[in-house]
Amino acid sequence: MHSQTLILIQCQDAVGLVASIAQIIAKHQLNIVTMREFVDEENKKFFLRVVCSGIPASPAALQQDLHADLPANALVTINPDRQKKLVVLVTKEHHCLADILVRHFFETLNADVKAVVGNYDTLKSFTEKFDIPYYVVSHENKSKEQFETELAEIIEPFNPDYIVLAKFMRILSPSFVSRFENKLINIHHSFLPAFIGANPYRQAYKRGVKIIGATAHFVTNDLDEGPIIVQRTKSINHSYDVPNLVTAGKEIEKAVLSHAIQLLMEDRVMRQGNKTIVFE
Repeated sequence: MHSQTLILIQCQDAVGLVASIAQIIAKHQLNIVTMREFVDEENKKFFLRVVCSGIPASPAALQQDLHADLPANALVTINPDRQKKLVVLVTKEHHCLADILVRHFFETLNADVKAVVGNYDTLKSFTEKFDIPYYVVSHENKSKEQFETELAEIIEPFNPDYIVLAKFMRILSPSFVSRFENKLINIHHSFLPAFIGANPYRQAYKRGVKIIGATAHFVTNDLDEGPIIVQRTKSINHSYDVPNLVTAGKEIEKAVLSHAIQLLMEDRVMRQGNKTIVFE
């Protein structure tokens, strides 16, 4: 496989950006394999993900040339670390964690799972079968602040690129979210914005819905309202009771979270306010 260079750019929109970026890339003896761009017309923001064959003689010079030609305050990233570090937070449900650990074991996750942290020890023995450390931080008999401080003290030494809430059933405080800003990824068991909060399948059953779904999103201070990365739905009918809905929902949750992780690991997701640009 030939060596490749990945370039990510976010900046204010301007006339001729694609042409000038292409010229700079050619100047550095790189050949464009794929170039995906998007313009947020409302906010006049430009987003680009370009894959090139070859490696620049000087990545620093390439970055300097791009910055010199782009609008002020442009964000330019060349060859971000593709082997991202993950910490996974769990409670008692195993389906999302199991999917992540199996993919990690067979090296199809394209990430390094550094640790799993749970507020119960329910999934400890399972996690340790994969030679991944498991930490228990109980939320019982302690304040939210104390619980989150202990949680952060375990997470921070791993310096993770992302923290995956794989059915971690605790609402995180604004201070914790800001401590790990843009790193927290949650899987929500409904097709947001429908059925926010607890017991979404019972809510769906009572409402008599004809589709159920799941949503992977960034965590913000607004419960279940962070920028959406991936959503998926499944058609159902009147014959589904709550246990059937839960079973079907878990399959969707696994698939959606796995897809979101894959997109993040491949640097295909950029944030713009409370939305994401996803270059599939």
